[in-house]
Amino acid sequence: MIPEAKPIVIDKISVKEFLEKTHEKLNLELVAGEEGLNRMIGEKSLNRPALALTKYFKSFANKRVQVFGAGEMSYLNDQDEDVQMDVLTEMAKRDIPCMVISRNLTPCDAMVQVADRFHIPLLRTTMKSKNFATDATVLLDEFFAPQVMVHGTLLDIKGIGVLIRGDSGVGKSECALALIEKGYSLVADDTTYISLLRDQELIGTSSVLNRGYMECRGIGIINIADLFGIRAVRTKKEIDLVITFVIWEQGMDEERTGLEESFYEILRKPIPHMEIPVRPGRDMARLVEVAAMVYALKEIGHDSAKEFNERLIEYMSRSTHES
Repeated sequence: MIPEAKPIVIDKISVKEFLEKTHEKLNLELVAGEEGLNRMIGEKSLNRPALALTKYFKSFANKRVQVFGAGEMSYLNDQDEDVQMDVLTEMAKRDIPCMVISRNLTPCDAMVQVADRFHIPLLRTTMKSKNFATDATVLLDEFFAPQVMVHGTLLDIKGIGVLIRGDSGVGKSECALALIEKGYSLVADDTTYISLLRDQELIGTSSVLNRGYMECRGIGIINIADLFGIRAVRTKKEIDLVITFVIWEQGMDEERTGLEESFYEILRKPIPHMEIPVRPGRDMARLVEVAAMVYALKEIGHDSAKEFNERLIEYMSRSTHES
């Protein structure tokens, strides 16, 4: 089996990168402090510096983006300019990454002066504080999410994200192509990039370069959207099930009942796992499709293997009493 790459853990992101990637979604503009765009955001949460404006800096979250909403700006504008300059200077000395003003409010002169003097980017958005905080937190969570590259093909089968693994040449892409012909969607072929969002969801995607393309041995590179339509391609999908293709060998141990549960860990999160032997004449696409449906049934409480086992035990018990 091809060894997987080591996970990439991102513990900070520059204000410049944050602004470049989110300015359209968050309606952000740079007002002052351009020289500080290389400052680093160290946490994915945001901070409303209400207490800090009263000079209470105990447990101040200085690594976070500082969001000034209508309340904070109203309080600042009610203070004398000397008080404004004093409290904002104290905040700047704690090495904050940047300041964001919501609702397209006008910054006071002290904010602009402190931003330029200490090289702290001052940003402004047209969004309300609550909406900005929600959307920005989601985006920052994606930026800070641990990531790993896995050799495998990811598909959306009846709403189930199925990652197909296996050695090179075992037939992953051919199986995926057959499933796409059935109407399912391709997310990533051969190389899947996986992120763990909110410590719960494993989201898989492809690189931008090969998104929607697939390599078929003997044919070459094909464009899935051109052949099967744009609905045959998805940009990302949560991974629900991992299936590993293994070459069948005489005497190998095969799962026959489905009673034993197996899991495959990705970024320390266990995912339901099935191992399917590959041998001539087997319809691998049909088997993967059925595996996805079996998983879906288990999710709503229908476990065929357990149901049959219970029926078998009941039958054997009844037969024993009758004899």
